[in-house]
Amino acid sequence: MKKSWVPIPEGSDFPLENLPYGIFQINRQHPRAGVAIGEYILDLHAVASVGLLEEIPNAAEVFGSSYLNAFMALGKPVWQITRQRIMELLLEGNNELQSYRDQVLVRQADATLQMPVQIGNYTDFYSSIEHATNVGKQFRPDNPLLPNWKHLPIAYHGRASSIVISGTNIHRPKGQRKAADADLPTFGPSKRMDFELEVAFVIGKETALGQTVSTSQAEEHIFGFFLFNDWSARDIQGWEYQPLGPFLGKNFASSISPWIVTLDALEPFRTGSPVQNPAVLPYLQYEGEHSFDIQLEVAIQPEGLEEQVVCRSNFNYLYWNICQQLAHHTVNGCNLCIGDVMASGTISGESADSWGSLLELTEGGKKSLIFSDGIERKFLEDNDTVVMRGFCEKDGLRIGFGEVRGKLLPSL
Repeated sequence: MKKSWVPIPEGSDFPLENLPYGIFQINRQHPRAGVAIGEYILDLHAVASVGLLEEIPNAAEVFGSSYLNAFMALGKPVWQITRQRIMELLLEGNNELQSYRDQVLVRQADATLQMPVQIGNYTDFYSSIEHATNVGKQFRPDNPLLPNWKHLPIAYHGRASSIVISGTNIHRPKGQRKAADADLPTFGPSKRMDFELEVAFVIGKETALGQTVSTSQAEEHIFGFFLFNDWSARDIQGWEYQPLGPFLGKNFASSISPWIVTLDALEPFRTGSPVQNPAVLPYLQYEGEHSFDIQLEVAIQPEGLEEQVVCRSNFNYLYWNICQQLAHHTVNGCNLCIGDVMASGTISGESADSWGSLLELTEGGKKSLIFSDGIERKFLEDNDTVVMRGFCEKDGLRIGFGEVRGKLLPSL
């Protein structure tokens, strides 16, 4: 591992090899761009202002923006040059930046982390075969996967305006729900609130309407990844989803982690995807490894009590990889915009403790999760906090995502 002149605690999510991007604010100052390093944030606007990021066009203006969109628009070669330069400035023995230490370093504990990108569009995939099978068995025991599932990455367009940053409280949504033994629906707060463990990537290179992106080109368009909690009201969803899919059961809120981990930082953890059978159509075929060994976990913390980990999963369980997702998304000519978010869908593995939603973990509410203090959960209760974490670890190197957390409050 490389050493920095900035102190980095052992086991930190943010070593010198990571350098994830985010947007932060101190007191009443204008939000600006930074990278996480140990327990600190390197203020990129401040670094540019003292003339140490001259390789990046209009660096002070770009990094003084409230979102990372302007930086992402500069393209992958600039992303890589910037990463190399920041790493060089923070490397142990480099004195260029150390005399400005008090100007450019901010403690994360003293900052408020903001939405890192301005999101114009949001797509949620359904890429875990274990999750799709687990859910399908609850409704179609003899035929859990529909005929199209192994031929294309299923997805739906979600609501970008209700995506919120980690730490934002969520109110229990209200809507129609219909009990299985009832003749008519009723209206009221959801009684079956759930989380969905997901990882999302953000688009950093746009395309024109009508243009397609091949699997070999896809990673040129991906800036980086963050954790994603797709909050779900299962009873509202169950009543409304046929024939057109999710609507009010999903669009009330989704939560993201504040730091965007780049593809370059994840490179040492690249891995293959599950074997696809039957063979996919030519436009979905790919070469190389396009998944990552990202370890994931979900914890639930009831009000005033210790958190309980209820799920441990991994990003590399996904049947459809990121290049196939993007190739399919654009095969009809759908244009990509900088800041678009593509979420993986719930990530589940084969073992029950790796299932990424309460819908699976409790078999649709048929059984309870028993916490160590005796509390039981079938679905989320008011004032429960959901915490998701993710990291990669190999040969002593840890690259982390931090966490995404949100508290479920009662309905308004």
